[in-house]
Amino acid sequence: MTLYGLPTCSLCAAALKAFAAADIAVTFRDIRADPLTAEEWAPLIHEFGSTLIDRKSPAYRSLSAFLRESDTDAQLLANPVLMARPVITDGTRFTLGWDAPQQAAWGL
Repeated sequence: MTLYGLPTCSLCAAALKAFAAADIAVTFRDIRADPLTAEEWAPLIHEFGSTLIDRKSPAYRSLSAFLRESDTDAQLLANPVLMARPVITDGTRFTLGWDAPQQAAWGL
């Protein structure tokens, strides 16, 4: 399993802690330190569409008007921290966020 997020994100930390407590191995991918390529973004964008962008974040509010009007892939390639977090996948299933439905989807 892979969790995409930021080390400073409280939801990412909570998800990692829950997986560790359940003895489920998860690889953490820091999207700021190790940005995803266009090919890596593609399945996430296919799964979540524009909801993959956190439009409430300071990073989004600081985007130029041009980028704000751009497609999701252009926004994420320009500034990966725009991604809503965490994104978790086992290679076949994807979840976005860390609320009760996402926890239940992973059996936690």
